[in-house]
Amino acid sequence: MSRPRPKSPERKLPRVTVLATGGTIAGAQSPRSGRSYTSGVFSIEALLGAAPGIESLAELEAVHVASIGSQDMSEAVWRDIARRTQAALDRPEVSGVVVTHGTDTMEETAYFLNLVVKSSKPVVLVGAMRPATAISADGPMNLYNAVATAAHPEAGCRGVLVVANDEIHFAREVAKTNTTQVGTFKSTHRGLAGLVSAARIHFYGWPVRRHTSGSDLVVSGSRPLPRVDIVYAHAGMGPEAIRAAVRSGARGLVVAGVGNGNMNAAAVAAARTAARAGIAVVRSSRTGGGVVERNVEMDDDRLGFIASDELNPQKARILLMLGLSQTRDVAALQELFYAY
Repeated sequence: MSRPRPKSPERKLPRVTVLATGGTIAGAQSPRSGRSYTSGVFSIEALLGAAPGIESLAELEAVHVASIGSQDMSEAVWRDIARRTQAALDRPEVSGVVVTHGTDTMEETAYFLNLVVKSSKPVVLVGAMRPATAISADGPMNLYNAVATAAHPEAGCRGVLVVANDEIHFAREVAKTNTTQVGTFKSTHRGLAGLVSAARIHFYGWPVRRHTSGSDLVVSGSRPLPRVDIVYAHAGMGPEAIRAAVRSGARGLVVAGVGNGNMNAAAVAAARTAARAGIAVVRSSRTGGGVVERNVEMDDDRLGFIASDELNPQKARILLMLGLSQTRDVAALQELFYAY
């Protein structure tokens, strides 16, 4: 007589905290076939319910943070997301965090968290290019894959990640490159962090710059970070935009320069005057790729400028804001752009 086989113990699912901030992924069209929509209409519970099988990936806990389009993302919301992310990750039972977010400024929020969250556990941002009510909405699969990534045992120590369109991106590398296509996110410098298809994950490399638990950058107290403005360079540019930013109280400027972080003589003169007045001036590029190297195109040593290295203008702004909260030394700020 054969004995009954003992039941195998049930596999304990990892716990993932999902922080909801709104965005297109939670948006609704009116009418459904139209192109316009309202962001942040659906609750996070509704979004999770629209992704069949997601409950088999992780034990989920949903937290509402905001219901905004990411064009309205602000430092105050960044701080709230960072605080809630850190609190979740500090709990031993939590394996990772997923943040639902609009795509317009997702790369900025991801990079901010990449610099200020102190944990080796995975943090994954996810959004959608099509509203939840759209034909062939991309949100459910993106969210499913994001939870799978955050729950994966090999997702840690990679910094903050962005999941979209079956791809996994490093926060530092990713950029939105198209206004409407679902494949809008690209990692132009160092390539993808990996691929994820229906929760099947293939990780590639590792981030090469400091992040999360290896970052010395912090947000402390309630005092706002130093104001940093971005000035867009163009043919025939005058000094007015740079002067206006300084008069309005900017403590730092990022110039989205032409080519290799370049600008014309009038703009250079205004930026040099700002730098001599103690305003941190960073040269970045509007091109969307490449490295802005120090003392190439311009004599940064003489002018008192900082080269953005690989960071695009919007990410250079975030690093400069955090850097200025710790130092105003130009050489020290330049080192941050090499380190992060």
